[in-house]
Amino acid sequence: MAFLWLLPCLAFLGTAHGCGLPAIQPVISGYARIVNGETVVPGSWPWQVSLQDNTGFHFCGGSLISENWVVTAAHCGVSTSHRVVLGEFDQGSPAEDVQVLQIAQVFKNRKFSSGSMKNDITLLKLAKPANMTDRVSPVCLPAATDNFPGGLTCVTTGWGLTNPSAQNTPDRLQQAALPLLTNTQCKRYWGNIPDVMICAGAAGACSCMGDSGGPLVCQKDGAWTLVGIVSWGSSTCSTSMPGVYARVTKLRAWIDQIIAAN
Repeated sequence: MAFLWLLPCLAFLGTAHGCGLPAIQPVISGYARIVNGETVVPGSWPWQVSLQDNTGFHFCGGSLISENWVVTAAHCGVSTSHRVVLGEFDQGSPAEDVQVLQIAQVFKNRKFSSGSMKNDITLLKLAKPANMTDRVSPVCLPAATDNFPGGLTCVTTGWGLTNPSAQNTPDRLQQAALPLLTNTQCKRYWGNIPDVMICAGAAGACSCMGDSGGPLVCQKDGAWTLVGIVSWGSSTCSTSMPGVYARVTKLRAWIDQIIAAN
C-alpha cells in the first residue's frame, strides 16, 4: 500500500469566489495522466493547497473549504509547524503571488487507522483567514446524502510524482480526469473497500506520491464538489489500478462537528 499525495481540476462559468466555481476556467483533455500528466491552466483549481515544511518542501496536497479551513489526509501527519500555501501553480517560480498561512490547530480524525486507512481525514484551522481572490477560493462540500455514481468523470490535482521512479516532483500543478468506480468494482482490484472510501481511475491515469491529501472533485449542479481526498493506491502508481480516496460524504458529519465546535 503506497501513500499518495495529490490535488483538484475543472470548472463552470459562475460568480468568482462562490464555492466550486473557479474564476479562471479549467481546461481538461479527457484521461490525461498525473503520471505522465497534463499541466493545469494556472489558477483554475483555486482551492488547491500545497502543504509545505519550513524549508518550502511540498509533502502533501489539501483543499480550501472556507476562508478558515483546509481539509487534507490524516496520513500526511500535518502539524502546526507546517504551512499552507494557497494560489500556487509553479513551485519553481519565486514570482507567484501566493498566500503562505500558518496553521492554528490540527484536527486529525480520531478514528483514523494507519492499518486500514479508514477515516483518512484531517482538518486544519488557519491562523488567519485566507484572502479570496480569482486564484484562491473554496471547493464545495457534498451533502452526506449526495450520491456520486460509478462511471462519473471527476478530476484530481496535485504536485505528486509524474513518474514513480523519478527523484523530484513536478514544479507545475498537474491534473487528471478519472472515472469513479463503485466499491463493488473496486473490490476486484483491492479486495474489501469500506464505505468510507471511494475509488477512481484504472483508466490510464493515477495519483502518485506527493498527491496525498489533495482533492478528487466532481461537478454537481454546476459546481465543483469535493468527493474524495487522495489516500492510498498502487506503490508503483500503476495507471491500470484505481486510486483510493477518503469518501467525503461519509465524513461530512465529522467535518461539521469539528468546525461547529471550533
